[in-house]
Amino acid sequence: MEEAVERVSAEITQRLDDDQAALELLDTIPGVGRRAAEIILAEVGTDLARFPTAKHLASWAGICPGHKESGGKRLSGKTRKGNIWLRRVLFEVAHAASKTKDTYLSAQYRRLAARRGKQRALIALGHSILVSAYHILTRRVPYRELGPLYFDALDRQRVQQRLVQRLERLGYTVNLQPIAA
Repeated sequence: MEEAVERVSAEITQRLDDDQAALELLDTIPGVGRRAAEIILAEVGTDLARFPTAKHLASWAGICPGHKESGGKRLSGKTRKGNIWLRRVLFEVAHAASKTKDTYLSAQYRRLAARRGKQRALIALGHSILVSAYHILTRRVPYRELGPLYFDALDRQRVQQRLVQRLERLGYTVNLQPIAA
């Protein structure tokens, strides 16, 4: 009997250590605090083997983008109902992440909010945070910040062309010279 109690105690201690490590990893995401990390872990769990991909997790949570199309015409893009507690905490975390300075998530929010609106941008940001949490928990690595200039670096030529055209519309002649290193 004592051996069984010791085995169970050892398993409980090991699971608590795993949960503690997972909480610390989730806490590295901008906008995710201790309480939010606890709620995410409580709803999703530390073993994500039941979700083959991050898309499956986002679909289960009800925070993936809807895609309804018929005859080449895009119809409703509403998200479906999912885990209400997880959706709520992801929305709150997305709101907090949108207010952070010089982060990838805040740049993504500003970029999407300008085109699609603030509410849709927050849902998209919550989706990104959940996908990041999936990869963090499956790989056991901390969040890696891509930086606020990530989207500008993706298509540098297009950003350059857009800014030159904007200055020309304001009445300036633009001559681009690269800065010497």
